[in-house]
Amino acid sequence: MKTVLICHHDDDLNRRALPRWLSSFSQVVGIVSIEEKSQQKKNRIKRELKRVGYLRFLDVLAYRLYHRFFVHSGDAAYETKLLSHLATAYPALPANLPVLTTASPNSPETRAFLEKLQPNLMIARCKVILKPEIFAVPTLGTYVMHPGICPEYRNAHGCFWALAQNDLNKVGMTLLKVDKGIDTGPVFGFFTYPYNEIAESHITIQNRAVFDNLEKIRDKLQEIEKGTAVTIDTHGRPSGNWGQPWLTKYLCWKRAAAKRARERAKT
Repeated sequence: MKTVLICHHDDDLNRRALPRWLSSFSQVVGIVSIEEKSQQKKNRIKRELKRVGYLRFLDVLAYRLYHRFFVHSGDAAYETKLLSHLATAYPALPANLPVLTTASPNSPETRAFLEKLQPNLMIARCKVILKPEIFAVPTLGTYVMHPGICPEYRNAHGCFWALAQNDLNKVGMTLLKVDKGIDTGPVFGFFTYPYNEIAESHITIQNRAVFDNLEKIRDKLQEIEKGTAVTIDTHGRPSGNWGQPWLTKYLCWKRAAAKRARERAKT
């Protein structure tokens, strides 16, 4: 099975570690590395402003500051440890592996790159909604490891919003095939682990939902290759399109988590 990975150039877990894992059971024929321009980042901010309004956007910014000063170090320590482990567990990629650096995975050069490589399957680990002329190039399709249980927690930060909504049985990752919607394609699996909502941030939780389940995800991708994979019926379930975390919701979640921990300690 020939595979391609799309990811952001500055996302070490996906840019450095995930291709090693992918090469352990497939032939990685290329990587699309996204280096966004400042205007693209500004456009993302405009979309979030349109979604939540200026007052709530201050809540989003407050969370970003809080995370930077009080949470980021723990996430970074987990990532460093995981990168070291994965570098030992999986061999390095060939030095001559084709890599396309682009500002957009929907660019004409991306399409030409993919058509030249002719992958069977592509993994997209990026913040950009792919166009049909991109995600339809691989013969088996393009798949995402979405940080959230779909369809309840589509779009951004699904693990965070499940935790913030006290929907603790919906904290995990969804393996789904990309279609024209936002995380609305056929679902091939849900993956989670016994997370610790006291000690872990939602960033670590959503990363562990992927990287603690690499073997199970590998098995499912191999089933897709063989044509034996069965999709999960999600018709009739609630569907939510979520955005960036809010500090107010984060603090409410952590207070509720501490209360749950105290109640468990009493029993």
